[in-house]
Amino acid sequence: TRPRMSEFTVKSTIISRYAFTTVSCTMVNSGSEAREGVFEMQIPAAAFISNFTMSIGNKTYYGEVTGKEKKNSSDDKARHKKPPSPTDGRENGYETFKASVFIPRKMQARFLLHYEELLQRRLGKYEYTVSIRPQQLVGRLRVEVNILENSGIVSLEVPPLRNSKHKGNGKVEGDVSPPPSTVVGHTKTLAKVTFSPSVVEQTRIARNGILGDFIIRYDVNRELSVGDVQILNGYFVHYFAPTDLPPLPKNVVFVLDSSASMVGTKLKQTKEALFTILQDLRPEDHFNIIGFSNRIKVWQQDRLVPVTPNNIRDAKKYIHNMSPTGGTNINGALQTGAKLLNDYIAQNDIDARSVSLIIFLTDGRPTVGETQSSKILSNTKDAIRDKFCLFTIGIGNDVDHKLLERMALDNCGMMRHFQEDEDAASHLKGFYDEIGTPLLSDIRVDYPEDNVEQVTQNFFPNYFNGSEIIIAGKLINRTSDSLHVEVTASNSKKYILLKTDVAIDLPSRNDIRGVPGLEDGKGDNNYIERAWSYLTIKELLNSRLKSDDSQEKDYLMEKAKSMALTYNFVTPFTVLKMREAGIHSEPPQEAFISPSTDGIGEKLQSLQGHKAPPGIRRQQEKQRIKISKTSADGDPHFVIDFPSSKFSVCFNIDGEPGDILRLVSDHKESGVTVNGQLIGAPAPPNGHKKHRTYFSTITILNNKPERSYLEITPKRIILDDGERLLLSCGRSAVVRSNSLEVAISANANVTVTIRDMISFVILIHHYKKPAPYQRNHLGFYISNSKGLSSDSHGLLGQFLNHEVKLLQESLNTSHQQVGQNQTEAFKPNPTTTLKVKDRLVPVVWKQRRIYNGQQEVDCWFAKNNADKLIDGSYKDYLASHPFDIGTSFGPINSL
Repeated sequence: TRPRMSEFTVKSTIISRYAFTTVSCTMVNSGSEAREGVFEMQIPAAAFISNFTMSIGNKTYYGEVTGKEKKNSSDDKARHKKPPSPTDGRENGYETFKASVFIPRKMQARFLLHYEELLQRRLGKYEYTVSIRPQQLVGRLRVEVNILENSGIVSLEVPPLRNSKHKGNGKVEGDVSPPPSTVVGHTKTLAKVTFSPSVVEQTRIARNGILGDFIIRYDVNRELSVGDVQILNGYFVHYFAPTDLPPLPKNVVFVLDSSASMVGTKLKQTKEALFTILQDLRPEDHFNIIGFSNRIKVWQQDRLVPVTPNNIRDAKKYIHNMSPTGGTNINGALQTGAKLLNDYIAQNDIDARSVSLIIFLTDGRPTVGETQSSKILSNTKDAIRDKFCLFTIGIGNDVDHKLLERMALDNCGMMRHFQEDEDAASHLKGFYDEIGTPLLSDIRVDYPEDNVEQVTQNFFPNYFNGSEIIIAGKLINRTSDSLHVEVTASNSKKYILLKTDVAIDLPSRNDIRGVPGLEDGKGDNNYIERAWSYLTIKELLNSRLKSDDSQEKDYLMEKAKSMALTYNFVTPFTVLKMREAGIHSEPPQEAFISPSTDGIGEKLQSLQGHKAPPGIRRQQEKQRIKISKTSADGDPHFVIDFPSSKFSVCFNIDGEPGDILRLVSDHKESGVTVNGQLIGAPAPPNGHKKHRTYFSTITILNNKPERSYLEITPKRIILDDGERLLLSCGRSAVVRSNSLEVAISANANVTVTIRDMISFVILIHHYKKPAPYQRNHLGFYISNSKGLSSDSHGLLGQFLNHEVKLLQESLNTSHQQVGQNQTEAFKPNPTTTLKVKDRLVPVVWKQRRIYNGQQEVDCWFAKNNADKLIDGSYKDYLASHPFDIGTSFGPINSL
């Protein structure tokens, strides 16, 4: 008897993590009298509805977003007392949108719902979910999702449909194949996923209509750099999610509810999750456990214990023996946890870069001790004092959602709410996985003040592996051709500064047509501006939630409301009112919900990957870099500069591809070794050589005061000083640790400074269109050698502290030393000789191009692979592997 759903279509376009979703649903009343048709849609709680239209017969109604009238305080209090109803879908991060209308007999009704959301990255993936709950078989059911990510799409997956019980971020076990009739196609930057099961396929999934979530998970290409900054029509959005960083040590206190209401499934699930979590703690972490009901029991009094097999075993035993009893003293438990962690931080010499946190889990409301929410909030904030973050977890229907959310917000944490079901343990474990691997602390992102305004939050206490930091703002100077970005952060023992200039393209080049947005020409379909407005409104809502000042609350509410009205978003302060569009209005058109992404890939390519044109800043950086002539570059050409003698000596080394040459060897004294690995290429036509060789990798090892090494290639740098850090040569960055600084000038050079006494510059040679005999390669230059000892060796190192004399062989064969200013006179003489130690080396006058071919150097050239010029022969300088420190000259000693 109820109206039949003839069509249910979802079309979505995701551009750079910002998702526009349009749901279209048609219901037909084939009965002989008017019947009620109910359109119900679960949408993500984080999404904002941006429009709703419905047509019944020949009448069309459209939604108009208007400001909500302020309720009086007694209404407000009454509303807050009522616990959230489990049917509102809120507990799993979803809310239900519902519209019901009477459909006249033999007529149809059509509903169009639009909503928008910025996808959050969790556990290394973005997850986009469409709720499909028609509760009947549908003649035409189709979901179509277009994804455009200019960084490049990776790891795209479509798991099986998930029913409501399995919401959350627990991993789906068992079958991982996409739902039947799913078609996935993607290029590097564009993906299209469709799901259109026939009626027969729908009955196979569920006899009475599908009831589940259609999910797409994906990630984008990224590197350790300033991140992905996208700019369009005067707005920017900045995504920062570095990878390949070593985890920071954690100091974590688990505060677990063991009151009587936790009896049964809830406590069983919590214990199960905790057993797995304890197993995942790292050896450098410290932890403690507090169980609370009306009494508070601390596992290890007044301390946090290190992660050892025995401590983990004892902790599991303690958790296993927890039994549910008594009331819920939330305030007392948090005070105990905060004091424990504060005392531990104050009294112990903890790693300055370690991350401290409390993970608090409860299933109820405060019933013992302090029960007033406002007092619990202020007590908790006073106890924590911004020293660490608090993460809260609620289980079941009885939790005080607002209290837990506000506690986490006030104390730089996050809140999750899970239903009590058979999968709660995996939800809990999933949430811990999100925060279990801190990689950076104290992250600050800066842009020039005179270039940007209305920037969203730009300081973040922690960055966790698999998540993402997102900042958006407006550009003030629309005529500027670049935006300077700087990110500073701490990582374990290092201070990191990343910087870059991002090109600002002309608006006309990024004009995107066909992105679903708002009908009737409202809004300009600028997805970056909408992402900025979305983030700004979310921040205003959070700030209002955290504020205790009623004037400030009102101001923030008005600001959020005004912005929501501008962008047509339904928020807690705005409401959707239906207006009749008039008798003869056109019903909403299908075309309106079919965003075309044809050609967007090409149009959007200009948004990313552009380097700013070399401006003044870039040139100043180049001038600052001090490079001596002492170097090994090209094929490989070696130059040694003798400033006091006012001349240079040069030689070539014809090695074999794969050879590793020891360039500087001072392991015993200064602790520094530099090796360079050769790569081969065919010789140029008509050349006398069999092949060419270049440096493909430079490794720098330093073992004082602590061991560290660097591996540099034309594309990336690996820095390892007990912790591994991966940097791209394509982005400017500075990384400092105790005795080492690495400064990268994007795609130009890398400067390595050791203890402020030794500096090397590595030039990066990139060919846009390499000839067959060219290879991307590196040049190695010694900038400062003061810290290297007089015993240093290697192809370059042996000359740093030795003088070489220049002799001229006269007709009577007696040796005459050449005066410093007489060098010019000997240029043409073919019989000039160098005196190196006790060896005589014939040399000829040559001109060499160095510094990427930008400068010429005059030098005396020693032939025959530097025979007699260098100690021993070329083979004595071969290292067995890139990290060979060869502690003596001659036979190689490999550690």
